[in-house]
Amino acid sequence: MNILVIHGPNLNMLGKRDPKLYGSMTQDELYDALTDEYQTVEFTFYQSNYEGELIDVIHHAVDENYDGLIINPAALTHTSIALRDALEILTIPKVEVHLSDITKREAFRMVDVIKDVCDACFMGKKLESYFEAVEYLLEHANIA
Repeated sequence: MNILVIHGPNLNMLGKRDPKLYGSMTQDELYDALTDEYQTVEFTFYQSNYEGELIDVIHHAVDENYDGLIINPAALTHTSIALRDALEILTIPKVEVHLSDITKREAFRMVDVIKDVCDACFMGKKLESYFEAVEYLLEHANIA
């Protein structure tokens, strides 16, 4: 199985951001935890603070051999119709992930323009949210 993991703005600062919300794990430690836990999965990790770069990666994924996508759009969750439209193009299973529970945060963070174009969403459990996302993809990906 080949899974593309996309991280949006500021996730490169994990470990330095509010640990009560996001945990103390760095982005690299999160990536390592995923590869250690799921050794039979091939992960491709991508992070950018720029919306257009994330959209380009999603556009390129249309023609790649990915079996599924995990995306933590970060703050773009609440604002990016362009990211939503790009995700809608992908026909592979797509899972939205958040370290914190955005439904229990500030009112502006409760808006999620991405959720309707994803097959599932896992949030509020920090690293465990990612594990749940991988498990979902292992169960739902159409692998020939």
